[in-house]
Amino acid sequence: MPQPYPCIGGFELKWHVLVSLLMVSLPFSGCLGTSNEELICNEGRDTGDDCVLTIVTYDINALSDDVLNVFTNQTGVKIEMIRTDDAGGILELLLLTKDNPQADLALGLDNTYLQTALQFDLLADHDARIPELDSKATQPYNGMKAVPFDQGYICLNADTQALSENNISFPSSLEELTGPEWKGRTAFPSPVTSSPGRAFMVATIDYFEQQSGDTTAFDWWADMADNDAIFTSGWTEAYETHYTGGYGIWEPGHIGNAWLTVSYCHSPGVEAYYSENTTLSSAVDIDFASFSQVEYASLVNGGKAINAANAFIEFLLSDEVNTNMPENNLMYSVLDGQDLPESNGYRYHSPVPSQPSTIEMDRIGLEMEDWLKEWRDSTNSI
Repeated sequence: MPQPYPCIGGFELKWHVLVSLLMVSLPFSGCLGTSNEELICNEGRDTGDDCVLTIVTYDINALSDDVLNVFTNQTGVKIEMIRTDDAGGILELLLLTKDNPQADLALGLDNTYLQTALQFDLLADHDARIPELDSKATQPYNGMKAVPFDQGYICLNADTQALSENNISFPSSLEELTGPEWKGRTAFPSPVTSSPGRAFMVATIDYFEQQSGDTTAFDWWADMADNDAIFTSGWTEAYETHYTGGYGIWEPGHIGNAWLTVSYCHSPGVEAYYSENTTLSSAVDIDFASFSQVEYASLVNGGKAINAANAFIEFLLSDEVNTNMPENNLMYSVLDGQDLPESNGYRYHSPVPSQPSTIEMDRIGLEMEDWLKEWRDSTNSI
């Protein structure tokens, strides 16, 4: 029986809960950041004699209490978490508290949200020592106000068994999904409330801009709505409840009416990793219809525990933590030279897209609100 794994992103961050399963036994050694001097919280968040780092992240912690305790034992810094529902919740909290910041570190903005945070001057320069990072992780943004800590490709996933049983060809274009054989058999998390959904919407814009015809992404989304596509508020509902090719088939309340959904290109690899190298699911590699997602740690502009925030960034990027991202966080490491493990078909079932979306982060920041309005109008969704 496949073991359920959660998904990030939108960090619908349930994937990150699994970080506690293995990280707690890692052989962390030495101190981080200001290892040869006392860590101070500058003006600090006054909790008596304690040095406290406040992190705003998703509703489910990216790191377990045990792992956070490793950081505390190394540095003397205690961690407090502010949990929001998704990446958009992080941005909203930063905007609402801009004049009186409540957090020192934001953990989980991705490259579909980061530009907005930069435009509103919500983030501050870091002073962390950064190791050599993978070039893909630094491509969307390589400045001082955000540091990558994990990454992955978002794309369509399809249930190969269901397609075979129903004599349906594996999709090679987005246009095929508007055909009658796919009617009511696709599930998409909303780009309004889900970061995987948002990333895939961006990819569809690039896909149709690369074509020679007059069809736009939002024409396609309207056609998908007419073809009874299922639209959900987040990844969890689309993947666990509706998709037939993932671990959701073992979950209570599974409906199983979608043969295709949006997830990570390495989701089939994760399925195989937890199922002794077996999976029904396969990533759909269509040029320009995937998105390279990078997730960031950022100092909050006006935050107080600056030294502690820098030390935590170094903690996330330490070899002991970041090289184990695929097993513990179910995302790619951002360290140079790292890859998914080969065990149980993890890497074998995780194709790297041949040509992901080329839309740059600056444009995403400028046009996202217009795109979301067009998506709502096209799909008649909230």
